[in-house]
Amino acid sequence: MDMIELAREIGRQIQKDEAYLNLKKAQEDSDNDAVLQELIGNFNLKRLAINNETAKEDKDNEKLIELNKELRVIYADIMRNENMTAYNNAKTEFDKKLARVMAIIQQSAQGEDPNTTDYVVSCSGDCSGCSGCH
Repeated sequence: MDMIELAREIGRQIQKDEAYLNLKKAQEDSDNDAVLQELIGNFNLKRLAINNETAKEDKDNEKLIELNKELRVIYADIMRNENMTAYNNAKTEFDKKLARVMAIIQQSAQGEDPNTTDYVVSCSGDCSGCSGCH
């Protein structure tokens, strides 16, 4: 089997993996949650209103403060939604597994032993862009 076919086999195995299946189910549940979709729509409209107000030469700072407050409330409601929580958890788990697979492939391509190389968790100390410690 050549490398391309092996890559396709990895793709097939990814799509059979429990983490992938859980993510797809959580995504479907989120997409079918009318309340969540309405919240996301309202969030996008509020963000557009903020962008429009910010772009004005005579922007109203009080209005911007109020719009930002409203945006934060909507965001909090989205993040409290059980389907969004389930989606975020499933995405985190899938991303961890995919990062491990990618690390093994990349490190093997750099000459590491494919039988022993693995994903190495590193922490920059800045948690803002992190999905959590593994």
